Amino acid sequence: MARRLSLTVERFPIAGAFTISRGSRTEIAVVVARIEENGHVGLGECVPYPRYGESVESVSTLIEAQADALASGLDRAALARLMPAGAARNALDCALLDLEAKQSGRRAWDILGLPAPSPVTTAYTLSLGTPESMGEAARKAAARPLLKVKLGGDGDPERIAAVRAGAPDAKLIVDANEAWRPGNVEANLAACLTAGVALIEQPLPAGEDGMLAEIPHPVPVCADESLHDRGGLDALAGRYDAINIKLDKTGGLTEAMLLASEARARGLTVMVGCMLGTSLGMAPATLLTHHAAFVDLDGPLLLARDREPPLRYDGSTMFPPEAGLWG
Repeated sequence: MARRLSLTVERFPIAGAFTISRGSRTEIAVVVARIEENGHVGLGECVPYPRYGESVESVSTLIEAQADALASGLDRAALARLMPAGAARNALDCALLDLEAKQSGRRAWDILGLPAPSPVTTAYTLSLGTPESMGEAARKAAARPLLKVKLGGDGDPERIAAVRAGAPDAKLIVDANEAWRPGNVEANLAACLTAGVALIEQPLPAGEDGMLAEIPHPVPVCADESLHDRGGLDALAGRYDAINIKLDKTGGLTEAMLLASEARARGLTVMVGCMLGTSLGMAPATLLTHHAAFVDLDGPLLLARDREPPLRYDGSTMFPPEAGLWG
């Protein structure tokens, strides 16, 4: 039987609200690609991201346009040549790998020649808010070993100081989501150094980050919005010390593996991150964690409900996916 493609759009409520410098939301919408062949079904989840010009409708259209090619035997290597990096390709890439695993009875990491993932510590994200609210959130999460702190520009020294006071023993990552500007970047960097921050994600807007090559980095700086796939690595030289690899940016695990390898060869630290998704979206990214100095795959921890079966978390310890979920 030829492969059949279908997709669903699913919505999941966030536990409370999730706030970054670009806005706040209370639910997520994910697109799930389903590829069926001879009684086996492969699944892949993606999160359309408006920052990159994506919507549920545009991503769904891109996925559906590959139905004939998939029916004719399109594989992951050909998919990477046929589609641009982004959420739509991620859903299909992960669905094809899940299908291959189910058809062969092998785990996805064995198919890819990767070590089996081990339990890892994931960051836990604190939303942007006032220094007082963020300090309280930090106190509630103080037992977690790694916290990721969303920042917003002006007032960030007070925010990060409040978080450090609330969680004195946690390792901290901060993520400005492009909110800093030339006038405050050095003061914010200094505040992060004072608070013992381990990594700063995307302080300046993508395309406006040239000054990062001209100023000291008292804390390592990580590219997120400034990097999607291997094609963007050259532009990072001198500006960034690390990269955040997200499958929805790279267009799937196939490109993400190549990006991780090339980045490490260039001396860049690797972080594995995520959009705000369910366990199905996190599961393929666990195969990259052996490359990573930092893991931020806490999407399901921030939701009011997850899909079944979910990934298993014990506090901030994340366990590899069971075959019934993915791969």
